[in-house]
Amino acid sequence: MTGLYLEQLTLSHFRSHKRAVMHVDQRPVALFGSNGAGKTNILEAISLFSPGRGLRRASAEEMTRRPEALGWKVTGLLHSLGQIHEVAFQSQAGAARQVRLDEKAATQTALGRIGRVLWLIPSMDRLWIEGADGRRRFLDRMTLSFFPDHAEASLDYEKAMRERNRLLKDMVRDPSWYTALEVQMADAGAAIHANRVAALAALQAAQAEAETAFPTADLELLQPEGEMPANASDLRDALAASRSRDMAAGRTLIGPHRADMAGTFAAKGVPARDCSTGEQKALLISLILANSRALARSFGAPPLLLLDEVAAHLDAGRRAALYDEVCALGAQAWMTGTGAELFEDLGDRAQRLEISETDGVSQVHRQGD
Repeated sequence: MTGLYLEQLTLSHFRSHKRAVMHVDQRPVALFGSNGAGKTNILEAISLFSPGRGLRRASAEEMTRRPEALGWKVTGLLHSLGQIHEVAFQSQAGAARQVRLDEKAATQTALGRIGRVLWLIPSMDRLWIEGADGRRRFLDRMTLSFFPDHAEASLDYEKAMRERNRLLKDMVRDPSWYTALEVQMADAGAAIHANRVAALAALQAAQAEAETAFPTADLELLQPEGEMPANASDLRDALAASRSRDMAAGRTLIGPHRADMAGTFAAKGVPARDCSTGEQKALLISLILANSRALARSFGAPPLLLLDEVAAHLDAGRRAALYDEVCALGAQAWMTGTGAELFEDLGDRAQRLEISETDGVSQVHRQGD
């Protein structure tokens, strides 16, 4: 097989799992069990196979199993485009997560070069009605799936902006203190904006080309201060011109950190924020599927998909349609639900793992295919 999938996943003292070893193949994986059994914890472990803090945005210390707090380790055999990689993550005594790739220390950016991971979790259901911060994170996760270096640009921008904001709050007026920081912000900020624009274009194209049972969304990148400067030079000039205004506000008021993403239910012309709860969920699923199709083309394989409790909020027809699209895509989708009956439409196209919990310890049992 030349796609992207996990063959083995091992969790040690990770969240509710004292030790869990899962051997799977390329097919979708249905995880079922009662609430609190530890299903989402497995998805969180898999989300670490991509750059960032994982689907819960938790610290390494928060991921350790309690009450032992011995530290934790997650390992996996990742098949990627015809190669097999040994990937390991671990944290001891609450220290930052360490990454090893093929038995060598590696950066998180390196993970983005060998694999892609996308997820949809219940907390994202409020995407269209919450603040812009959540939509920016969602957009940047999608952008990161296309451009692994996007995370580095974001970190460079945020670091320089924190320093600039400190100068603003201290009412520092000497231009020489700002120049170097604004050059860093402009270079990184222009890259961030260009990546986002390219990612949205890829998503729009993937939605337009596919036949899907889910509604498509027209997406738009917005800036509260008007148009984003076209390039690094223009952004640098805009930052310099905005110093007095920024000093009065105590923070930087222009740049990609102020961006927002607007969505519209394309067939109805209705803003996503005004759609029904079911329509908003369907639009999210549509975007995740479009992102997956675009990655299958640009990366060479569909991503690992993590779909937490997605089946419970779909009617039978939409649920069957989702399973058909996931299987047609050829993605190894890890899906959770409270009961095995939620995955009946998958038949032998998926493998099933039952997750149970006894005295605070999660256990994994493979069910017959």
